[in-house]
Amino acid sequence: MCIALCLLVACSATSNRAPVVDGHGNTKTTAKTKSPPLKEPDWRPASYTVKKGDTLYSIALDHGLDYRELAQWNGLADPNVILADQVLRLTEPKPAVNAGMPATARIAVLRAPKAVRAPAGTTLSQLEVMAEPKELLADAKVNRSSAVIAEAKTATRAEPEPKAGDAETGRLASNKITSTSTSIDSDDDVDTWQWPASGKLLQGFGDNGAKGVDVSGKRGQAVYAAAAGKVVYSGAGLRGYGRLLIIKHNKTYLSAYAHNQQLLVKEGEVVKKGDKIAEMGDSDADQVKLHFEIRRFGKPVDPLKFLPAEKS
Repeated sequence: MCIALCLLVACSATSNRAPVVDGHGNTKTTAKTKSPPLKEPDWRPASYTVKKGDTLYSIALDHGLDYRELAQWNGLADPNVILADQVLRLTEPKPAVNAGMPATARIAVLRAPKAVRAPAGTTLSQLEVMAEPKELLADAKVNRSSAVIAEAKTATRAEPEPKAGDAETGRLASNKITSTSTSIDSDDDVDTWQWPASGKLLQGFGDNGAKGVDVSGKRGQAVYAAAAGKVVYSGAGLRGYGRLLIIKHNKTYLSAYAHNQQLLVKEGEVVKKGDKIAEMGDSDADQVKLHFEIRRFGKPVDPLKFLPAEKS
């Protein structure tokens, strides 16, 4: 009776089953697990001191940033030139406040006082209003070739009345812009991830200090975007990664795809989850494989906690 009860409890308990490799070498599992969301705060400092051997690309990767933005924030004309002990800011500088008059301010032009005829009994205050010399810029005698004047006139022009159907068009356009900024510039977690390639799991996260997982495959095999985002790096400038792609998904997460034979997307391109972005290879590796990383605020995290249990 005791043995039967133990077996019943064991069968009802939830367990993480080991992956199963099918006849094609693809890794599959028979149960899905969902990891709790990570809520650690942003650890990144406001600045970083360059060390010997650093590159702007590696600094950007380690801090979850776009190297082009990092170069812009620090006034670097050439991202390949940084110096040891150089201090780089890791946050976007605040825009400078212009204390002068805005370029689009309304401009008034003063004219010489003129004589006015006033009826008997007019008060002094009424006379001052009648003799007011100020006049808006619309007078034809003003030099209209000035760029400042052109901007001022544009600023004072009334907005046109919306036409029929404009409200719907504007709503759609606004939704499109909001959607784009939300997917790249939001602080939210990525809703869903997918495996970037099918194949046998060669190395897990943390094995021999690995910052991601290695997946076997064939030369030229498709590599897919694990989630929607913007390509912030496409090249071979990080030692040990070969031909590498980095996709920034939002302010928190980015993913890296290394050792490719060919890169199919360029920096700045926006990709959807499941888009083909590269072809698997062995650049800077001892065999054909994909090295895949997920980073949160630049720190490597275990991809298996985010990827679905089964490869699609």
